[in-house]
Amino acid sequence: MALSRISNTIPEDLIVEADRKAGALDRSRSWVLVEALRQYLAPRVASVREPEAQYVVGLGPSRAAQLEADLRLTPEERVYAAERKLLVDEARGRPPTRDRLLTFDRYEDYLEWQRREAVRPW
Repeated sequence: MALSRISNTIPEDLIVEADRKAGALDRSRSWVLVEALRQYLAPRVASVREPEAQYVVGLGPSRAAQLEADLRLTPEERVYAAERKLLVDEARGRPPTRDRLLTFDRYEDYLEWQRREAVRPW
């Protein structure tokens, strides 16, 4: 059975409870949420049962491959990739996130960032 990735907004207290339940059962958060949805739908749709073996803890193959590719980049290449993503988002009309944590290995890197920010603020 094919899987679909979705994005939901869920109250934080429910996520905390789902994570607590997942830890107690040694399962992933996704597994707990799928089981909750199955239980909710069970009286109406009895045939929605998927084999539990499809839900494994850890990264999926595409996410693992992306992480490995990202880790092969040098720190400078990662910074440039992040800047390119911001430019693409900006071109698509997506406002950049203002809440961000910036760290610098050297003071000179910070000064360079400040110089770039003065030229092109995000």
